[in-house]
Amino acid sequence: MSRKLIIILIAAVLGFGSTFVTGCANNAQTYGAYGAVGGGVIGAAAGGVGGAVAGAAIGGGIGYVIGNEEDKH
Repeated sequence: MSRKLIIILIAAVLGFGSTFVTGCANNAQTYGAYGAVGGGVIGAAAGGVGGAVAGAAIGGGIGYVIGNEEDKH
């Protein structure tokens, strides 16, 4: 396996696992965390470290907005 793939897999496992350990108060926080991890993994696969940071920021924002709308209903 390439080093990049191993780093991406470790980041994904730690990111998703951390949401279960810490817990979230509402759907906005939960979806934001999932979006950040998912976006970071996709960004890392596509563009390295800079892509991971941008992907995490965009994914976290989109996830938070979706979770916030879920909380309103």
